[in-house]
Amino acid sequence: MDATSDTAGPDRALLTGRTAVVTGAAQGIGEATALALAAFGADVAICDNQGDKLPAVKAAVEALGRRCHITDLDVRDEPGVAQWLSAVHGEFGAIDIIVNNAGGGFHALYENVSPKGEGVLIAENFGTVSNCVRHGVPLMSDGGAIINVTSVEAYHAAPGFAIYSAMKAAVEQFTKTMSMELGHRGIRVNCVAPDMMPTPGDEELQADSSALMEGLHPTSLRRMGNADECAAVIVFLASDMASFVTGTSIPVDGGTIAAASWKVRNDGTFGL
Repeated sequence: MDATSDTAGPDRALLTGRTAVVTGAAQGIGEATALALAAFGADVAICDNQGDKLPAVKAAVEALGRRCHITDLDVRDEPGVAQWLSAVHGEFGAIDIIVNNAGGGFHALYENVSPKGEGVLIAENFGTVSNCVRHGVPLMSDGGAIINVTSVEAYHAAPGFAIYSAMKAAVEQFTKTMSMELGHRGIRVNCVAPDMMPTPGDEELQADSSALMEGLHPTSLRRMGNADECAAVIVFLASDMASFVTGTSIPVDGGTIAAASWKVRNDGTFGL
C-alpha cells in the first residue's frame, strides 16, 4: 500500500488486489460493506451466524468480479474465528482489511439484565472484536487497516442499553490503544459510529424511535441514513485516502452527536 504519495487522486480510493474480511455480513451494514469493498476492487471473506443468507451476498460480490469466501460462524467462538481467518489466509493470502461489524443487543433496564445476559452482551459486542484482532493481526499485511463498527451509543447515556453502550465505548477505547500498538507496522485502526440507520432486525426499535420523534426530524439532515452510507465511510478508512487517519472514530449519524439533545422541528425551528 502506497502511503507516501500526497496526491489525493481517485486511484487512492481503490482496493484492487487487497483482501478484506467482514464479520456479520449477511445483512445490513455488514452486507453493504462487503459489496462496497468488492466494488472498489477487494476480494472479500465474510461470515455470519445466519449462514443461510451468505450465498446471496457471495453471488453479489462475485457479480462485481471479485472472489468471496463465506463461513457460517458466530464470531464469539474464538477457536472458530482462528480457524476461519487461517482458512481465508490460506486461500487469499495476507489479509489487508478487517471490518469488525458483528454485534447486537436487546432493550432492558440494567436491573433486569441477568449475569448470563450481561455476559452475552459483552461477548457479542467486545469479544467479537478482540477475537478477530487477536487472530487476524498476525495474518495481516503491513500497512493494513482495521475498522471497528461501534455506535453513537458509546458517546452518551443509553437507558435500556447499559452493557451494549458500555461495550461500544470499550471498543472505541480499544481502537485507540490498538492504533498505537500496531502503528509500527503501518496498520491503521479506526471506528465508525452509526446512528439513525435502519437495518434488518431492529424494526421494533425503529418504531419506538419514530413514536418518540413525532413532529421532529431525527437528524440534523432531516432524514434517516442507510447502510450504504456507513459502508462508504468504511471504504474510505480502508483505502489509501485515509493513509494518515488512525485511532479515531467517525460518526455516521446525520449529526446526532453534534446536535446532542437538540432536534429540528417540522417547521425548521430547533428545540430541546
